[in-house]
Amino acid sequence: MSNISKPAGSRSVGKTVGSFLANNSVPIMFILICAVCIPLSGFSLDYLLNEIITRLGRNAFLILSLLIPIMAGMGLNFGMTLGAMAGEIALIFVSDWQIWGIPGVILAMIVSVPFSVLLGLFCGKIMNMAKGREMITSYIISFFINGVYQLIVLYMMGSVIPIAHSSIKLPRGYGIRNTVGLLNMRQCIDNLLAIRVGGVKIPALTLLIIVLMCLLIIWFRRTKLGQDMRAVGQDMQVARDAGIKVERTRIISIIISTVLAGFGMILYLQNIGNLSTYSAHSQVGMFCIAALLVGGASVDRASIGNVFLGVILFHLMFIVAPQAGAKITGDSMIGEYFRVFVSYGVITIALIMYEMKKRRQKANIGEQLALAQKEEVQHEQ
Repeated sequence: MSNISKPAGSRSVGKTVGSFLANNSVPIMFILICAVCIPLSGFSLDYLLNEIITRLGRNAFLILSLLIPIMAGMGLNFGMTLGAMAGEIALIFVSDWQIWGIPGVILAMIVSVPFSVLLGLFCGKIMNMAKGREMITSYIISFFINGVYQLIVLYMMGSVIPIAHSSIKLPRGYGIRNTVGLLNMRQCIDNLLAIRVGGVKIPALTLLIIVLMCLLIIWFRRTKLGQDMRAVGQDMQVARDAGIKVERTRIISIIISTVLAGFGMILYLQNIGNLSTYSAHSQVGMFCIAALLVGGASVDRASIGNVFLGVILFHLMFIVAPQAGAKITGDSMIGEYFRVFVSYGVITIALIMYEMKKRRQKANIGEQLALAQKEEVQHEQ
């Protein structure tokens, strides 16, 4: 009896290990890449810790804004770029009003909300018309709204929309300069309550805001609306039969994500200290989604843990890859190309793996149905 059970147990362990490796292949791949690149880069531990903590404070809030639509079954929200643009418009107005520091950051967040809500409402309604194709739809919507944003910022601000300060306007008298300086609010949140441990600076207030955001998401999942979103994400038809307003719930999830992305973009830009008016938002969605996928998330499943693991691994690779590439090949640009290639490659691999998993599940369901029908026929005979 024991001779039979041992192979079965070993098969079970092998299956468990194989399942773990398959489900976490992307994080494992990045851990291996970082393990190779860190010694080659030659960076000190203090420098790497400083960079990781800075990037964690800069990016985590933005990535957390992606969790709500995934919970509602709408996949990876490339439309978070709309919230980023709303945050940028709010910062342009605050810069024109010359309100700086933490009051300026808070005011920018307040000003961004109506823009984010309108853009989220528009995006949600369009995505409801394209059920099952939400990700590509939100990606194209972000390109469309980017065109509208460029029109507003380049031609309407200063001519139709009053802009008082010439320092942020183009020399022709209308349109916003390529770069808007935010030096007077640079790291105002990061520096308040900052703690130094050895040579490592810890932005305590920024990390506290991120922790509060995590607790808010955990609380939100337990609310009636959060439960409705989870039900919609699992099966829209069952949720509709249960009396849940599916379309309305999906729109609310996108609006919440867009508003949070606007807040996250403001935190991101206050850390950097300047606003690249026409390009700051262009890669935000792509890099945030790539970081989330690196953390082990998928199109239909993501957790807060995936956010933090993804930020650490993805940005650690961003820090060490150029220097490691320079050491190996003598050309630091190889590292730059590598990290851009990886950021897009991760999204591609994750989407392919998700589609393969869906097909396997459908095949297994089909086999189970066929087997059940066969047993039913045999029973009747």
